[in-house]
Amino acid sequence: MDDDNIRTLVSQVDVPIVGVGSSFNDPNDYPEVPYVATDNQDLLKSAFNHLKDKGIENFAFYGLANNCDKPWAKERELAFKQVVDKLGYKKNIIQGIESSVTNWQYDMNRLADWLQSLPVPTGIIAVTDSRARHLIQACEQNNILVPEQIAIVGIDNEEVVRFLTKIPLSSVEQGCLEMGYQAAKLMHESLLQPELLKKRTSLPRIVVPANKVHERQSSEYVSLNDPFVIQAMHFIKRNACKGIKVEQVLDHIGISRSNLDTRFREERGHSIHHEIHQEKLKYACELLCDINIPIQSVADRSGYPSLQYMYSVFKKDLGYTPKEFRVKESCC
Repeated sequence: MDDDNIRTLVSQVDVPIVGVGSSFNDPNDYPEVPYVATDNQDLLKSAFNHLKDKGIENFAFYGLANNCDKPWAKERELAFKQVVDKLGYKKNIIQGIESSVTNWQYDMNRLADWLQSLPVPTGIIAVTDSRARHLIQACEQNNILVPEQIAIVGIDNEEVVRFLTKIPLSSVEQGCLEMGYQAAKLMHESLLQPELLKKRTSLPRIVVPANKVHERQSSEYVSLNDPFVIQAMHFIKRNACKGIKVEQVLDHIGISRSNLDTRFREERGHSIHHEIHQEKLKYACELLCDINIPIQSVADRSGYPSLQYMYSVFKKDLGYTPKEFRVKESCC
């Protein structure tokens, strides 16, 4: 129901209708049907609070052009302005253009100029996961570290988009399942108990909040001061699950092990080796939450030399085997 053409067509149909779509800041913008909406205010608040809780104090928004026919994009941009203004933070907004083969490079250059103008660190909320992917690509092409310099959160938690970026994307999950339940309930009322609907003084409007923020690498910002540690952290996050050792980190940074280890302990409170170990373990835990991924595949993708080795790591660090961890998480 976010599409004006759909609204027009629906208004000409004499059957029970339940609308599903975006929430609106102005109540007059809702269609004249029972309606279930995703809460744009809550989506933006969730993303904003996630970044703010990381210690970030500069915020930006990457949206869609004003002339696009997607009202939810305008609503999300408005929600971002309201959330940031309410707390007194400065805001920075860029509206992307409709991407095509002919303007892609222009748009990426424009995006790169904007990213390089932002203070470090800045947390950016993208209007969709696809827009967030553009940000990650532009950062990669211009040697901007994600999340050390720019932390990024998308909206939608699109599974496919997660695997289209080298840096796993943090994203806000909408309450789509609850929206479906509520829409079905309203439709049931409309079909089987129409007298209840007629008794209402106003059309029902149900606004469903966000489910949660799925935190992944793109927003795992940690406040660091040492430039060598920042570079090392970025390298570890990108390569830990490829089976790297401390030596590869040292080669990338170009300083001695004792020097970097000392800096690491001062900034992070532990060794370089421990950082690699924790990054692999965290990724393995994330994969185990997807019951469709075989445990052997989890071990391979997390950079463990064998399944047996991953079992020993889990038992030692978490007190569970990978299988027990999966069962535990699936019950939560």
